[in-house]
Amino acid sequence: MLSREATLSGPRGQHVGRVACVTDAKAPRADAVRNRARLLEAAEAEFAQHGMDVSVADIAARARVGKGTVFRHFATKEELLAAVVLSRLDVLIADGERLAETSPAESALFDFMSLAASQQQDELSVLTNVDGVNDLLEGAQARLFGLMERLALQAQIAGALRDDVTGEDVALLICAPGHVAGFAPRADPELWRRYLAIIVDGLRPEGARPLATPPRNT
Repeated sequence: MLSREATLSGPRGQHVGRVACVTDAKAPRADAVRNRARLLEAAEAEFAQHGMDVSVADIAARARVGKGTVFRHFATKEELLAAVVLSRLDVLIADGERLAETSPAESALFDFMSLAASQQQDELSVLTNVDGVNDLLEGAQARLFGLMERLALQAQIAGALRDDVTGEDVALLICAPGHVAGFAPRADPELWRRYLAIIVDGLRPEGARPLATPPRNT
């Protein structure tokens, strides 16, 4: 909303006073909204295929816009990547919050880990490896870690998660299955599930042994 002052005049042009008027800020043009959506879709596909080495020209070509359009919406390639990651993290966090509200406490955490590993294998790696993106997505990262603390506590109360594991521990482990599977040559695309199962078994209280070091924030 924009605020401006207007002069009020009475009969015969007499000055009466000034009053603040509120007007709606100009809404983005429909074509600008469409271009932004196309850029995000194209960037997501390009980053998935080529990682951070992708060029702005390739993203623009896939979106069928000029490079100038890219920079009108995003100042840098890193800012565009941040927007892609933030959009996906918002969806992931919303799904996790639904699981926390509606799923049994003993399974919600592990269901979320499977969902995150299958759909969002690269996001936490991006958060820790790209400085500019880290700054832009700090709030989303805090929300994700907060959600993990909630899910972990629920699982511990239900007796499904070992007591010496924190939500941050679990959050940092989410990207591990896909990362580890990526080192295997010509691996099955579903290989990450094997490593997720190993991680989940290590998180359960049955047969747990003391951990070598305390949590990071203690």
